[in-house]
Amino acid sequence: MIILSGIFISLALVFYSTGIWSERVARYLKNWHVVMFWIGFAFDMLGTLQMHFISTKPFNIMEPHTLTGQVALWLMLVHSVWATYVIRKKQEKLRKHFHRYSLIVWLVWLIPYFGGMWLAMGR
Repeated sequence: MIILSGIFISLALVFYSTGIWSERVARYLKNWHVVMFWIGFAFDMLGTLQMHFISTKPFNIMEPHTLTGQVALWLMLVHSVWATYVIRKKQEKLRKHFHRYSLIVWLVWLIPYFGGMWLAMGR
C-alpha cells in the first residue's frame, strides 16, 4: 500500500507540474491546463488518503508534514477551482495573468512532497 501511495503522489507531481509549467511557458491559461490541475489534485488526494489509512500514528495536524500537506492540498483545491472559474468567465485579462499565482502554489506543494520523501528515507 505504501508503494501505491507513492505512485499516486508521484502522478500528482507529474500532472500538476505539467499543468503549472505549461501554463507558465504559454503565459495563458488554457482548458487543458485546468484539466491537469484537477488530475494532479485527484492523485494527490488519493495518495494522501492512502497514506492516512496505512499510518500507525494518530492524525496530528500540528505535525509539520501533516500541516504542510494539508496547506498544499487546500491551496491546490483553491487553485483548481479558481482556474475553472477563470476559464468559465472567458476574460482574457484573467487568463493572461493567472500564471503568476500558479507557481507559488506549486512551490508550496513541493514542500510536503519532498518532505515526505525525506521522511520515508529515514525509515
